[in-house]
Amino acid sequence: MERILVSACLLGGRVRYDGGAKTSDDDLLARWRAEGRLVRFCPEVEGGLPVPRPPAEIEGGAGGAAVLAGAARILTPEGDDVTAAFLSGARQALAVARSLGVRVAILKEGSPSCGSLRIYDGGHRGRTTPGQGVTTALLELNGIRVFGEDRIPDAARYLESLTGTAFTERGDPG
Repeated sequence: MERILVSACLLGGRVRYDGGAKTSDDDLLARWRAEGRLVRFCPEVEGGLPVPRPPAEIEGGAGGAAVLAGAARILTPEGDDVTAAFLSGARQALAVARSLGVRVAILKEGSPSCGSLRIYDGGHRGRTTPGQGVTTALLELNGIRVFGEDRIPDAARYLESLTGTAFTERGDPG
């Protein structure tokens, strides 16, 4: 059975910077959870950041690959550098994924860790820009496909291509 790495906040974990969750009500995610496929993980908490914590953004909206290369930092609005915690959490996410043979992840869009298509632009003004978070960038560099919570049907199609098992958007076997 294919395991799927999933942002803990999408599964109801109160791990976000503000102490909240962003629980997904997606039927496929619920089905995969019932099947025991999901691996709950929060790279920010696992990297040592507290809950709650100040929000953080990648400076200049540079993206996770720039952080991995040492060309950008992750900063709070006060200018505190939290890059080391984000890098630690990303490495731990990769280690967990590798240990379980995970090839697919569903992570929280927009996050400086987990964003797959967009992240905040680094100005702490609520503006987004195209880009990936640091955990997503590291997972993708290591062959693990990452999808945001709004792309779960795409994740299901990708899983189907890996396993030959079809999933409909309602969560029933195809």
